[in-house]
Amino acid sequence: MATTFLKHRWQKILLIVIGAVVLLTIVAVLIINSFLAPKLSAKVKEAVLKGTDSLYTINYSNLDLNILQGKAVLYDITFKPDTAVYSQMKKQGGAPGSLYELHVKRLVISNAHPFEFYFKKKLNVGRITLNEPEIQISKYADKDTDTAKKDKRTLYQKISKSFKLVHIGEILFTNINYKQKNYTGPKLAISELKEMDIKATDLLIDSATQTDTTRFLYCKDVTTELKNYNSKAASGLYTFKVKSVKLSTQTKNLAITGIDLKPIDRAAFFEKSKKDRFTLHIDSAQLKNFDYINYQKSQSIDIKKLVIDKGYFEVFSNYNGALQTTDRLVTFPHWAIRHAIKATLNIDTLDMKRMNVVYSQLNKTSKKFGHLKFNNISGRFLNLTNRADKLKKNNIATANITSYFMGKAKLDLHFVFNLNDATYNYAYKGHLAPMNMSDVNPVLMPLSMVKITDGRLNSFDFDIHSTQKLSKGTVSFLYKGLKVDILRPDYTKKTLISALANAVILKHDNPDDGNKTPRLANEVYIRPANFPFFKTVWHVLLNGIKNCAGVGPAQEKKLNQQTNTEDKKEQEKIVKKAVKEKEKEDKKFKEAVEKKKGGKKG
Repeated sequence: MATTFLKHRWQKILLIVIGAVVLLTIVAVLIINSFLAPKLSAKVKEAVLKGTDSLYTINYSNLDLNILQGKAVLYDITFKPDTAVYSQMKKQGGAPGSLYELHVKRLVISNAHPFEFYFKKKLNVGRITLNEPEIQISKYADKDTDTAKKDKRTLYQKISKSFKLVHIGEILFTNINYKQKNYTGPKLAISELKEMDIKATDLLIDSATQTDTTRFLYCKDVTTELKNYNSKAASGLYTFKVKSVKLSTQTKNLAITGIDLKPIDRAAFFEKSKKDRFTLHIDSAQLKNFDYINYQKSQSIDIKKLVIDKGYFEVFSNYNGALQTTDRLVTFPHWAIRHAIKATLNIDTLDMKRMNVVYSQLNKTSKKFGHLKFNNISGRFLNLTNRADKLKKNNIATANITSYFMGKAKLDLHFVFNLNDATYNYAYKGHLAPMNMSDVNPVLMPLSMVKITDGRLNSFDFDIHSTQKLSKGTVSFLYKGLKVDILRPDYTKKTLISALANAVILKHDNPDDGNKTPRLANEVYIRPANFPFFKTVWHVLLNGIKNCAGVGPAQEKKLNQQTNTEDKKEQEKIVKKAVKEKEKEDKKFKEAVEKKKGGKKG
């Protein structure tokens, strides 16, 4: 069949025509490619210049254009500012606060429509992909300079002579290397991010979208994801890691997973630092309706709802730390919101779920550690703000928290903080469910040298109103059958003092047998200036518990005196015993020497 195909003249003519058409098509495509490539380059460069008031230029080493596939590949792209233009803008008072620079080795444009672009001035592209781009931001001021000389036209108005429409279906940035240089502080601050991806969908610049506030940078949605971020504290004591950070401009949700703040080994930490040691892990944090635009412009934090789900927080008290002598008002939560957080803060609602908190402390006498635990914490915090306009409407922050004390009994807490009161007014009340009182021995024994041998807590309730200096309120501690042992550092029982405590000082029941009226503690507590917030709260409650148990200041003093007396007697016994043992050893030694001398004489 193939050998007879070209025997007829018409077949040869047809083959020649087809070949000519194919050749002409190839030549036409090559001519169009070579013709459109420089036209496209010129249009893009012109659009960048006009769109940025000549501040930025774009260049690339080569452009491969395939008209039939609607594909273009650009190599060695550089998008950078013109420093001379920027200097002129600064002189005129219209310079932006930050400058941007972009370097990309290869950029791929696919599903483009070159003829629509050339004949109708419409840039319509299906996808743009940038692999491993390098982005640098240099920040020179917190805000852009706003003057009358500044061009107030929209981006579309600036480029409308070159483009009637710009539409890109999808823009992908993968494995971004991001660096920011901040020149606004006393020293140059540099931060870097790697393994970051950005996906922008439905970028549209036309007469309709130029004023569309639902779009971010003219895109329907921009999703940013940062993976495996880690940094180290300048002191070398902590490392900070985040598994993933993802932001969607369409949903305004910021999702963070795998947050870890880890200190170095405990012994090494306390050799180098006099501060408490912290460990933090959070599985996930969701910032809902996060105003990322205000945060980007002025570092203002505005969140409708923050949800923290599953994790733990551990505090290890520094046993090498010097006693604080300064006022620890700085540890109060409402002081921190007002003064410690430099940025403008507004969190309408903070929900916490499935968190565990452990406080650990060393008793230098016993050389043992006590661990205070609160398990499965959940809570809701409302109106966490330092914004003046918000405080005028509502200056009260509240917290409702539920946890399991020592992992056993349910504890309900309610806090109220006045966010702009001069005396730092706050209040708290709570209820602890029934539990065996011996469940607190893991923290009570190492820290207080007291062991609860028997007793059942029926309820623990408190209602306290405080300022930074004074706390007043009531404490109710209802229990039955309380018995204790007073311990030595090796946890052996001090028999005489234990008997004294149980027989004379402690009240074994509240209410007492035959008395229907329980003992309540009316607390008035003056805060020592060097006491931090949670230590103040604990001491107020501890004093109330002691008073309900019959251990007031006088009884506690008597018990301490008896303990000191017994300790002295025990020390005297130890000394006498050691002296007697030494005398016995000396006597044996003399007898041995005399015996040896007698043997030699014989």
